[in-house]
Amino acid sequence: MIQSEGIILASQSPRRKQLLEWSEVPFTVVVQSTDESYPAGLSFEDTAIHIARNKALTVQKDHSFTIPVLAADTIVVLEDSVIGKPSDREDAIAILSALSGKIHRVITGVVILLNEKEVAFADTTEVSFHQLTKEEIVFYVDKYQPFDKAGAYAIQEWIGVVGIQSVSGDFYNVMGLPVSRVVQALKQL
Repeated sequence: MIQSEGIILASQSPRRKQLLEWSEVPFTVVVQSTDESYPAGLSFEDTAIHIARNKALTVQKDHSFTIPVLAADTIVVLEDSVIGKPSDREDAIAILSALSGKIHRVITGVVILLNEKEVAFADTTEVSFHQLTKEEIVFYVDKYQPFDKAGAYAIQEWIGVVGIQSVSGDFYNVMGLPVSRVVQALKQL
C-alpha cells in the first residue's frame, strides 16, 4: 500500500486517474500548462521521459509538496515516426489508416519526483492492429472522437475490442500509465 497522504498526479488524463483509482493509490490532481517540446536527437523513450519530467518539474516548482509528484507522457511510434494527437477528424482518420494492419509501439515516459529524488523510466508496449476498413475507422472516429489521444485511439474503447490483433507488453501502458511499474517505484521511494 502507498502512504495515506498519497501522491500528486500531474496529469489531467481521465485514463491515468482511472488507473490510479483501480490501484488504490490515493492522489490529488494538480495540472499546469507545460511545454511539450523536446530536443532533437533524443531516443523515443528519452523523448517521453523528457516531456514527463517537464510536467513533473513544472508542478513541483510551483508548490511545496512533501509527497511524490507523478507525471507521464505517452507517445505512439509507427516505424520511425512519432504520432501525436490528431489535429482534427481527417487527421484521426489518416492516423488510424496508417496504423491499420501494422505493429506500432506505445511508449510511456514516467517521472516521479520526491524532494530531490527522481525515478524516471519508459515502458514500451507493441500493439498490432488488424486490417481496418475505411468504414470501421470513420465509425470509430465519428462515434468516439479520439482527438485527445496519442495515435488517435483508446485501447479500452470499441476499436481496441474489435481492431487490435495482439498486445505485447503492459496493456495499461497503452491506456497511458504502466501502473504496476509505477506502484513498484512508489513503494521504493
